[in-house]
Order: sequence, then C-alpha cells, then structure tokens
Amino acid sequence: MLDSRRLKVLCEVARHGSFSAAAEALGYTQPAVSRQIATLEAEVGAVLVRRVPQGAVLTDAGRLLSERGAAVLSYMQDMEDELHALLGMEGGTLRLATFASAAGSIVPRAVALFRGRHPAVELAVEMYDPDESIPRLRAGEFDLALSHDPRADPERQGQAEDLDVVSLFDDPMYVAMPAGHALSEAPGLSMSAFASEPWMLATGRTCPDARLFLRACHDAGFEPRIAFQNDDYGAILGFVAAGVGVALVPDMVCRAVRGDVVIRELDPAPPARPISIILPSGYRSPAAEAMLTVLGEVGEAWVSDRPALAERTGAVSV
Repeated sequence: MLDSRRLKVLCEVARHGSFSAAAEALGYTQPAVSRQIATLEAEVGAVLVRRVPQGAVLTDAGRLLSERGAAVLSYMQDMEDELHALLGMEGGTLRLATFASAAGSIVPRAVALFRGRHPAVELAVEMYDPDESIPRLRAGEFDLALSHDPRADPERQGQAEDLDVVSLFDDPMYVAMPAGHALSEAPGLSMSAFASEPWMLATGRTCPDARLFLRACHDAGFEPRIAFQNDDYGAILGFVAAGVGVALVPDMVCRAVRGDVVIRELDPAPPARPISIILPSGYRSPAAEAMLTVLGEVGEAWVSDRPALAERTGAVSV
C-alpha cells in the first residue's frame, strides 16, 4: 500500500521541478524530501526521479505515479472535507418519522428550530404510526422516530435492547363533545358519565390511542359503544361536531380544536399518551443528537406553554 504522504512529496517534486522547491512548498528540509522519494522508489521497485543540473525530472514511472497520485490525493482531500462538513453539521441527512398529531403540533416547531441552527443538514420528515415507523427505524430507514405508544415506555426499554427510548412528556387526554351537549357545562365530569354515549375513536389496528381509550373505559366500568373509527382526529372531531357521539382527544389536538366542539377535562383523568423519541442503540449521528436536543427543548416549551383548558376552549374546567 502506497503512503499518501510520499505520493504528495512526489507530486510536489513534479510540480516544482526540484527537490529544494518541493521542500520549501511542503515545509520540509531538502534531505527529508530526498529520503521520502528514495523510500517511495524502494516501495514501487522503480526509479521515479532523475536529478539533473536544472533540478529534477520524473521518469515514465514517476510521471504515471504522480499523475495518478494527484487524482488520488484530490479525492482523499474531497473525502476529508465532506467528512469534516458532516461531523461539523455542515452537511448530511436526517430522517425523522412522526405520528399525525405530533406532525400538527410539536414537529413543525422542531423542524423550524433545527433548520435555523443547522441549515446545511437535509431534513426529511415522514408520517407513520409507531407500528409502522419502529420496524422501519430498525431497518435503518429512519434516524429517529416519535412515538405515542405506551409499549415504548422508558421503563420497558430493556425489552428492546436494540432501541433507546427518550421520554419527552405526557400528553393528557380530554373528552370532546358537540357544542350544546347536555354535559358540556356539568361540573365534575368523569368517564362514567359518558357510559351510554356513542364513541368516536381511532382504529386499534395501528393507533395506540385506541388501546388507551379502551383502558379508560374499562377502568370506568363500562364497555364503550363505538359509532365511528378513524385514525384522523380531524374526521373524529367532525363527527363529534355533528352530534354523532363523543371522543377522547389528546392535548396535541385540543389546542387547535374547532369552535363547534366542547373540550372538557375528566376526573379522574384518563391515561395520558407517553410521547417519546425512539432511536437505535449505539451510534448516533451528530444530526440525530442535534434533533434529540431540539425535540427536548420543544417538548419542554410545549408543556410549559400548555394553557388552561378554559382559556383555549371556553369550556368549564374541573
């Protein structure tokens, strides 16, 4: 294997036409340049440079090696520059998976903050529920994924040693009912007060929220009557507004709730959604570490900015 440093010395001799000029360009002594050329000649088994009164002349082998060597050195320099840019957050790609309600709430804030700090990093965001995003994360298609699945709770991460789980915050669930509903202004509401109501909820096949909802109903002592299932909270709230039934909706959705829907807190509160970041264990790219920091900051701000329920909906708060 040829030494790149000796190739560089040969290229400088070829460029400047003498050992002394090459030594000056490299910051070496002339004897050091002579030793490097002699060692290189021994490695390749051929004379590369002939000394002449005017300086130094490359042999055919020397010209071949210097021309090809210059291309190799240029490629290596480009590679080093790209690597330094990547490690210095001046390039690279970050792939983030998010679920729908995070995509409509905290993710835009995180993307804006990340791009403001690291504009040279190419950021790709795709929307999947955890049942789809986590297998793709394991397959290397994403660098990190946002999750609202209780099964990814940090206390359970030992069951998935290939993944790290970083908790962001708990996302409380509230009951949504149509404006004018008989219970819209009733004090001290609980889940059991809605036992006879038809319910709108997400599909249990892909959305973890459906499992939280069923748990809340069972804790309250009733089996819910399901009128409509869909993983789009906008569609669910549309059915609620039309008077088809009621629904449990997360805080992420409630902050942009429509005016013909009333949002109420419940006592006792239903199980909250644990919002977390899932990453592969072990190596994390600088971009992934930076996004982890950004999501942590955005999560803290989201919780601290959480307004009182009455202030954002006009509903009676318990």
